[in-house]
Amino acid sequence: MIDVDISHPGDFDATVLRPIDGLSGSLGAKVYQSLLEAILFLKIKPGSIIRKGDICEQLGVSRSPVTEAIARLSSQGLVDVVPQSGSRVSFLSLPEIREGSFIREALEVAAVERVAQVRTDDQLARLTRSLRLQSLLVEDGDLAGFHQVDEEFHELLLEATGFPRLAQVMNSLSMQISRARYLLLPTPGRVAETVKEHAAIVDAIEKKDPAQATLAMRFHLGQLIHRIAPLETERPELFGQLRPTMQNDKMAL
Repeated sequence: MIDVDISHPGDFDATVLRPIDGLSGSLGAKVYQSLLEAILFLKIKPGSIIRKGDICEQLGVSRSPVTEAIARLSSQGLVDVVPQSGSRVSFLSLPEIREGSFIREALEVAAVERVAQVRTDDQLARLTRSLRLQSLLVEDGDLAGFHQVDEEFHELLLEATGFPRLAQVMNSLSMQISRARYLLLPTPGRVAETVKEHAAIVDAIEKKDPAQATLAMRFHLGQLIHRIAPLETERPELFGQLRPTMQNDKMAL
């Protein structure tokens, strides 16, 4: 398994950023995608200072698309921008994670209840294929790949409701949740447990059992808060309770 090291926030190494050559969209969108991936996958630690110059040099872009990307990340709660000072990656926030989890549960439990009643054979086949892929990624120890397929699995469930905007709503709410979920993946056995929880949801959908589907989804989603809450005490630096001194460190000029 990949070890997620987030013990010493400070300046981040810009070489962790994914090259933007193969990404789509404007320069600002490409820089955003590269930074977003690094933040969600914890390649950039919570509390890390963001230096625009380092990003420009690493990605081969001017300051304008970097500024655009940081503003977008700030609007999603992943970056804190301090006027006249600079920017840093936001710390994890347990209240925000709880709120996001509450909204997510309301949407996804209702979604699987509906999907269990209206699903098509094709939708069931897509969910089943996703389960098989998840199992392969667990065997390979590919956390980043598993995280992506995990996200896609939940998107498939939302899309299967027939309400196309549900996935968009969820994506706008889930950035802090996505980062917290990735943090938990290295926990021994967690990815295998996640696949079993997903399998229980799909089994209920296959049987067209809405009650069992909602129970399985509630149990699955409940694991996040159950597992992340103790980290606020065990790893306070992730939540900004042991913040590094920033007065002597000029940020993101």
